[in-house]
Amino acid sequence: MTALVRVCEVSFGHAGQIVLDRVSLCVEPGRIVTVVGPNGAGKSTLVRIALGLIHPRSGTVERAAGLVVGYVPQRLDIEPTLPLSVRRFLAMAVPGTALGIMQDALDRVRAGHVLDRQVGALSGGELQRVLLARALLRRPGLLVLDEPVGGVDMAGQAELYDLISAQARQTGCGILMVSHDLHVVMAATDEVVCLNRHVCCAGHPEMVSRHPEYLALFGPRVATSLAVYTHVHDHAHLADGSVGSGGRHGPECRHG
Repeated sequence: MTALVRVCEVSFGHAGQIVLDRVSLCVEPGRIVTVVGPNGAGKSTLVRIALGLIHPRSGTVERAAGLVVGYVPQRLDIEPTLPLSVRRFLAMAVPGTALGIMQDALDRVRAGHVLDRQVGALSGGELQRVLLARALLRRPGLLVLDEPVGGVDMAGQAELYDLISAQARQTGCGILMVSHDLHVVMAATDEVVCLNRHVCCAGHPEMVSRHPEYLALFGPRVATSLAVYTHVHDHAHLADGSVGSGGRHGPECRHG
């Protein structure tokens, strides 16, 4: 399968310090890849390199021709008194978008009721859903999410990750997520890249959570707490969140 983005052995430094050291990852259509690691691990730098916003010191980056990217930031600070409706906010993302298309995008992320609300008055979970709908309006081949559940409670996090997984299944877009840990995201990803300036380990979430380098980085107590979120690969989640048969097994990207 043709990769949407392939990062091979990239290194990057700044002010004499190594930020990334021979890091590789690959995102393919319909696959969810999550980069985890502590603060300062180089996660944001890796994403910026993957998107071509900065250039690596060495290594290569390949992106599919004509790749359209949708981006969901970690947070968006909007002054509560700013008169900006969700309708206008979405229209600014893709000018000329019909009202029905905006409503459909919100419905897909279960936020159809906020179309005429003020962005500054949304809860954390509602705002993240609106940001996801905004990114989907671009009809991206690659969806990039930077800590997409910041400021959202645990129940809301699980639901948001379900929505993100649904987009990969329904649209076939590839998803690159950034997180600081494996907790709820574990059930919503196909592959994890554990980063601490270099790739400590990579593979299925269960394997990464048991890997010695992951345990050394996050501690066995944290890793043990992830067991309840184990991703079972022989099933699929239906639109209503229930479990159906027919798991999705995609080809793995190799991390030389």
